Amino acid sequence: MIDNSVSGKDWISKNYSEEKLNFLKDNFNLSEILSKLLAIRNIKLEDVKVFLNPKIKNLIPNPFILKDMDKAVARSVKAINEKQKIGIFGDYDVDGATSTAILGNYFKEIGQKVEIYIPDRKTEGYGPSKKGFDKLILNGSNLIFTVDCGTLSFETIEHFQNKNTDILVLDHHQSELKLPNAFSVVNPNRYDDKSKLNYLCAAGVCFMFLVGLNNQLRKINWFKKNKKNEPNLINYLDLVSLGTVCDVVPLVGLNRAIVHQGLEIMKKKSNLAIKTLKNICGVETNLTTYHLGYILGPRINAGGRVGKCSHGANLLLSKDSKEIFKIASELENFNTERKKLEKNMIEDIERNINLNPNDPIILLSGHNWHGGIIGIIAARLKEKYNKPTIIISFENGVGKASARSVLGFDIGTVIISAVQNKILKKGGGHKMAAGFLIEENKIEEFKNYINKKFLKVEKNINKKNILFFDSKISPSALNQSFFDEINSLSPFGSGNPEPKFVIDNLKLIKSTIVGEKHIKTLFSAPDGSVIKGVTFNAVKSDLEGHLMSKNPKKISIVGKLSLNEWKGQKNVEFIIDDISVNKTINNSVPSSNG
Repeated sequence: MIDNSVSGKDWISKNYSEEKLNFLKDNFNLSEILSKLLAIRNIKLEDVKVFLNPKIKNLIPNPFILKDMDKAVARSVKAINEKQKIGIFGDYDVDGATSTAILGNYFKEIGQKVEIYIPDRKTEGYGPSKKGFDKLILNGSNLIFTVDCGTLSFETIEHFQNKNTDILVLDHHQSELKLPNAFSVVNPNRYDDKSKLNYLCAAGVCFMFLVGLNNQLRKINWFKKNKKNEPNLINYLDLVSLGTVCDVVPLVGLNRAIVHQGLEIMKKKSNLAIKTLKNICGVETNLTTYHLGYILGPRINAGGRVGKCSHGANLLLSKDSKEIFKIASELENFNTERKKLEKNMIEDIERNINLNPNDPIILLSGHNWHGGIIGIIAARLKEKYNKPTIIISFENGVGKASARSVLGFDIGTVIISAVQNKILKKGGGHKMAAGFLIEENKIEEFKNYINKKFLKVEKNINKKNILFFDSKISPSALNQSFFDEINSLSPFGSGNPEPKFVIDNLKLIKSTIVGEKHIKTLFSAPDGSVIKGVTFNAVKSDLEGHLMSKNPKKISIVGKLSLNEWKGQKNVEFIIDDISVNKTINNSVPSSNG
C-alpha cells in the first residue's frame, strides 16, 4: 500500500482468492492476470464463459416476468391493430432521449403514427406535465407512453388516465408503495416487481418491452397479415447501450450483453445520428464505453441542460442527414456553453462558499443558479470530497435540487421519504442520484432530516480517500497484446470498473501541457522502455507540480491502459490517476505475457 500519494489517496490492492485465481487459470485456460482480474471481480465459476462472451440470447429473460408487461403489450397491440396514434413523453437526459428514440423508431418502422414530447427543464421540470399531455392528446394520441419518468407522477397521470387516454409507464426510478393510476406501470424498481432486473435503465426497460411486443405481434401473425418486415431488435442495441452507459447503471447481467453487442452494432456505422455526432467530436476509432459516457453522452445531454430539451431525442429519431447535422452541430455548441457555465459556477462556489469539513453532507443553495448544470456540480463536489452532495437553486421561493450520493447511502429512497413526510414538494431518483423541489423555508428542516438519515448508515460508509488498484505490472506490459488481453473483460463501467494498475520506479523524461488542462508525459523505466502517459485535468491540481518538475526522484504511477489510434498507428498509453514520488509497492509483477 502507498499511503502518501501526491493527491493524498491511499493506494490499496483489491482483495481476491488465490485459490480461485489458480482454479480459473487451470480450468479455463486463462492467463495469470486475467484469472486474477476475474477473481477480484468475484465472477461465479458458472458465469465465467458468459462474462467473457456476453450475448443477448444467453442472458435475456422472458420480458413478461416484469410486472404489468402483459398489460402494456396487450394495450399496445390494440393500438397497433386499431391504428391509434401513439404519444411518447420522454425525459430530457440521455436515457430519456434514447428511450424515446427506441420506441419512436420501432413504431415508425412498423408504420404506426407516433409523436414525441420532451418537457422543457426550466418551465416544466422533470416528469409528465399537463402541457405535454394536452399537446399529445390534442394532436390525436390515444395512447401515451411515459419513458424514464412517470413512476411518481400521481396527479398528472390520474387526471389524464381518467380522460379516456391510456397511459403506459416505462420507467426505472424507485417507487413508493403507492403507484400512479396508469393503465400499466412497467418498472423493475417498483416495490412489488420480482423480476430482479432492477439494474436496467429506462432504455433497457423499453428494449424489454419491445421484445415482448415484437413476440406478441409475431405470435398473432401481424407482420405477415400487414405485409410488414419484422424489425430486428438487435439493431436497436446501439441506442440501448448509449442510454445504459450514460445513466451509469451497473454493467452486469443483461446490461453487459446490451453494451457488448451495442458497441458491435455501432461499428457498422448504420446509425446516422451516432455517426454524425462521432464525426463532429473528432472520434476516429471504434466507439467504447468511454466515448459513450464522456464524449457523445454529454453532447446529447447538453440540449436538456442549456439548449433545446428535445434536441437529443430528435437527433436520434431523425433519418434526414441535413437535419441530423444541424442538430448535432447545435448540440456541440450547447456542450461548449455548458462547460463554460460549469467552470464559472465551480470557481464561484469554491471561491465564495466555505465548506464545513465536519458536515456529513455537502448541501449548498443559491438563487438563480443554472438548473441545467447543478447536477454536474453536485457530481464534481461529491467526487472531490467523497461526500453526498446536494445543490439547490432557488427562484421565487422554490428550489430545484440535484443530489449525488456515495456508496452505502441510498439518496433516492431518502428523498422519497422526505416527500412523504411533507418536507419536500416533489422528488425521487436512484440510489446514487436524485432530484427534488423544496420550499425555501424548509431548507433547515430538510438539512436536519437528511443528516440524521446519513448518520444512521455512516458507519457502513468508507470515508477514506482510497484508490483501489487491481495489480502491479511491469513497464513492458504496455503493449497491444497485453491491452487486448485486458480489454477482453470489457465493456467497462459501473459494476465492472476498468482495471487499474501500478507501475513503479519510473523517471520523468518530458512533460507537456495539452488542451489547457491535461499533461502528457514520457517516462523511462529501469528496463530501458519508455512509457507514454496522459493525466487529464492535471493543470492546477496537486499533480501538476510533480508532473512538470525536473526532479530526478523515481515515480510510481497508478491508472489504466488506453489504446491511442491515430492515422493507422496504434500505441498503448497509460492514463494516470495519481502518482507517488520515491515510493514503491511490494507486490508480484505480471509481465507483458501475463
